[in-house]
Amino acid sequence: MRILIVGGTGLISSALAAAAHAAGHELTLINRGRSEAAAPPPGAHVIHVDATDAEALRDALHGARLRRERFDAVVQFIAFTPEHVAADVETFAPLTDQYVLIATSAAYMTYDRLHVLTEDTPQENPWWEYARLKAEAEQVLRSRATDAGLGWTIVRPAHTYGPSKIPGYTGNSAHPWTLVDRMRRGARIVIPGDGTSLWTLTHADDVAAGVLGLLGRDEALGEAVHITSDEALTWEGIHAAIARAAGLSDEAFARQVLHVPSDALVAAEPASAGGIYGDKMHAAVYDNTRIKRLVPGWEARIPFEQGVAEAIAWFEADSARRTVDSEADATMDAVAAIYVDALERVRLEVGRDARG
Repeated sequence: MRILIVGGTGLISSALAAAAHAAGHELTLINRGRSEAAAPPPGAHVIHVDATDAEALRDALHGARLRRERFDAVVQFIAFTPEHVAADVETFAPLTDQYVLIATSAAYMTYDRLHVLTEDTPQENPWWEYARLKAEAEQVLRSRATDAGLGWTIVRPAHTYGPSKIPGYTGNSAHPWTLVDRMRRGARIVIPGDGTSLWTLTHADDVAAGVLGLLGRDEALGEAVHITSDEALTWEGIHAAIARAAGLSDEAFARQVLHVPSDALVAAEPASAGGIYGDKMHAAVYDNTRIKRLVPGWEARIPFEQGVAEAIAWFEADSARRTVDSEADATMDAVAAIYVDALERVRLEVGRDARG
């Protein structure tokens, strides 16, 4: 197949590019050429253009080299607004038989009980603009693509990790090593609530395999599908697995854990409200029946214990990767100090022993 990936250097998009190359597909990537996170696969054609600039993108795509060519599939990773997707419909309708929008499962509404999420779960996230805009982008695609003669598929990844991402609750996207550094220094490991809420983490290679399996498949046209692991872990279990991969004993991990309300994390970092109140503080368990029906034989194959150990090894292979966010680190230290003090005050002033 001839596959065009808009992106190609992000966590999932680079995994997809690698999988498509390994499978022998002809690959074109569109990006600004600014990322050093992932090199294009050998032989991939790379177009350097700002894909958020519709006119510049069209000029690049409709240039002499690509004027008469079509793609079997276009996979859009960096459309974050309905306006971008509306422009994409016009741009790609003449160029492809299948436009794949990478959306997000964070748009699903949350429940006050354990509710296994399906693709028919309503999309309603009052806390997180990112999730709302992605849901609106889906609606625009549905409403405009058919009239434009554009076949479409929507993919909703959940919390995805990989070699360059270590997914703690307070994980730092720009500096993921910060959490591991805290663990190894013996600093407090802040976990929200009591750590028992269930959460699903999926390795980027597994998501990429699912996306690749959807490409060129007629059955996938007009479908929205999430691609996640079937392995649901508690947040405490997730952090314990990271700690073990980082070389901590279970006993050392237990001594460092500190349970803190999500409200405190938002109070300390107001910008995190969307990702916490609108996503991480709620249980997330998924029904993957649809992706398994559309891509026979697909399943998430990388358990978290294995995947996070590989991620730790990736960071350890190059000291330049092990950057620490000192500001975020100081924030966690400050929050932890407040709650350690509060717990001691409760023990002394309210505890049964204190009352005699």
